[in-house]
Amino acid sequence: MHRRKNPAFTLIELLVVIAIIAVLIGLLLPAVQKVREAASRAKCQNNLKQLGVALHNYEGANGHFPPSTVSTGTAAAQPWSAQSFILPFVEGDNVFRLIDFNVGYHSGINLSNYPSYGVAALKVPVLVCPSDPNDRQRLNSGTGLPEHYPTTYGLNVGQYLIWNPVTRQDGGGAFAPNQKLTTAAYQDGLSNTLAISEVKAFQRRVQDATMPAAAPGSPTVVSGSVGGGAFADTGHTEWVCGRAIHVGFTTLFPPNTRVPHSVGGVEYDFDACSSREGRNQVDTTYGVITSRSYHSGGVNVLRMDGSVKFTSNSVPQATWQALGSRAGGEVVGDY
Repeated sequence: MHRRKNPAFTLIELLVVIAIIAVLIGLLLPAVQKVREAASRAKCQNNLKQLGVALHNYEGANGHFPPSTVSTGTAAAQPWSAQSFILPFVEGDNVFRLIDFNVGYHSGINLSNYPSYGVAALKVPVLVCPSDPNDRQRLNSGTGLPEHYPTTYGLNVGQYLIWNPVTRQDGGGAFAPNQKLTTAAYQDGLSNTLAISEVKAFQRRVQDATMPAAAPGSPTVVSGSVGGGAFADTGHTEWVCGRAIHVGFTTLFPPNTRVPHSVGGVEYDFDACSSREGRNQVDTTYGVITSRSYHSGGVNVLRMDGSVKFTSNSVPQATWQALGSRAGGEVVGDY
């Protein structure tokens, strides 16, 4: 009697099967990634729609849209953001009720009411795009404990000028420090004015720098026009803070424009601002704070009428700047 041999894969057959599986994974992975990105983009747009509804509900309740911040002129004041003012309208009423807006976000009551790290370190889900990989708390550089949480949705605060505390002139954007703008202020039309656009959390930035009154003409000359200031990777990491370097953007350059700046021989894509709003009542705030996102090809934006659109990186600079003004009188195409 002859025994039958048990069937088994040969080494060549096994290698062929592995190769086929690898090919199938290679074919499927891009499709899975596209589906995942489409879902993230849709979630991001839904976040913006919720913020649009919140802004209009705030306007309906108060008779005006929220200021980007309320600046009192001292560094210790820790000026609050418009994002914090609209909390009751984004299902954040429980958080809002416990905030003492008369003191800073790192003051005792605003720490103790929100264990264990204070209100500034709380995540507000609607303020973070799911495609941003830096969805995490910012830690204190000294203690290593959570100190802040970022936002990836910035307010339109103008083209380059943000705030002059002496003349009280703002940047002409949808939002401004200490300005309670009514619908009549948007003379270009709500549908032709950017309200919010995407920004990147933990963006490299220089703040409290010396910057010229005239806006830099191109991204490559920005670095050379910025003097001094503190460089770090903490831009857009404080949703509670009303300063534009954290909760705003400017429209000098179109979305995802690379603005180069070298530090220690390494070139970064950076944002820059002069004296932050509210540090004093003398120094003007200018900013090159560019809209950026991790979505391929452009950014999601909210307009003041509540509509949400995906805007391409190729949008003409003049059009982007026109969309950034609330009363510039420009004619804006379908972008």
